[in-house]
Amino acid sequence: MSEIPFAKLHGAENDFLLTWQNDVPPDANLPEIARRICARNTGIGADGWMSVARDGSVLCTRLFNSDGSEPEMSGNGTRCAAAFALMHNIFSGDEIRIQTGAGLKVLRLLSRTGHRFLFEMDMGLPKTEELHAAIPARGRSFDAVILNTGNPQCAIFVEELPSDWREIAAEIERHPRFPHRTNVSFVRVSGRHTLDVVFFERGAGETRSSGTGSAGAAAAAILRGVAESPVEIRTPAGALHLRWEESMFLTGPAQFIGEGKFFLEL
Repeated sequence: MSEIPFAKLHGAENDFLLTWQNDVPPDANLPEIARRICARNTGIGADGWMSVARDGSVLCTRLFNSDGSEPEMSGNGTRCAAAFALMHNIFSGDEIRIQTGAGLKVLRLLSRTGHRFLFEMDMGLPKTEELHAAIPARGRSFDAVILNTGNPQCAIFVEELPSDWREIAAEIERHPRFPHRTNVSFVRVSGRHTLDVVFFERGAGETRSSGTGSAGAAAAAILRGVAESPVEIRTPAGALHLRWEESMFLTGPAQFIGEGKFFLEL
C-alpha cells in the first residue's frame, strides 16, 4: 500500500486534489492514481488530480482528469495550484507563474481572506477553428463555435437550455469532428456583458464551472459580436469575469478545503 498526500481545493466548485511531485512514487501509474483518488465513492472525490513541483520561480503542474486522461490545462485548476503554493508559502508577492501543458500562465493575486483566494489569470488569446459550425447530436443540429482556450472547446449557443443537454454534450464530446475529444458548453446570451453557461468537460463530465470553458464561451460570444468585454459568465457555481484587451484575463476564486493522505492499494 502506498500513501499519497493530497490537498483538496476548488475553483468555483470545480474541485481538484493536488500532490507534490516528490510525494508521488517515481514509477507510479499516474492515470491509475487519478482514477482511484478522484472516485467519488471509493476515493477522495474530485474532478481532477494534479502533480505539482517547483522549478525556481515557476510552479510546474501536470493534470489528470477523473477518468485518468491528461488534458492540457484547467483554468480553475491552475488557480487552485496558485492557492496551493501560497498556502504552503512557496512563493511571496502577488504574481505566480505556472507551467501547464498549454504553456506558461501568469496569475495575479487580487485578494486573500484566510483559505479563500481571488486571482486574475492571463488566459492568452483564443485560437478559433470555426466561428459558425453545425454540430449534430441526438438527431438535431447545434450552432457552435469551435475554438481552443488552452484546451479544445465547443461553445453551443442556445436560446433555452435543452432538457437533455448532458446527453447532447456527452455525444458531442466524442464526435468524430473532435479526434481528441472536446469540452462542451451551452451558452445563453442574456446581455451585451452577461452570459449564462453550463459545462460538460472532457474526461470529467458535468462540472459546476470551468475556467477554460468560461473563457471559451466569452471569447465565442465576443467573436460573434453578440457580447463585448468585459463579460460576466454566470455558472451554476457563481460568476467568473473575463476582460479582453491585449490578452484575455479571467478572474475567479480558489479555496483550500483540506488535506490528508489517500491509501492506494496496488
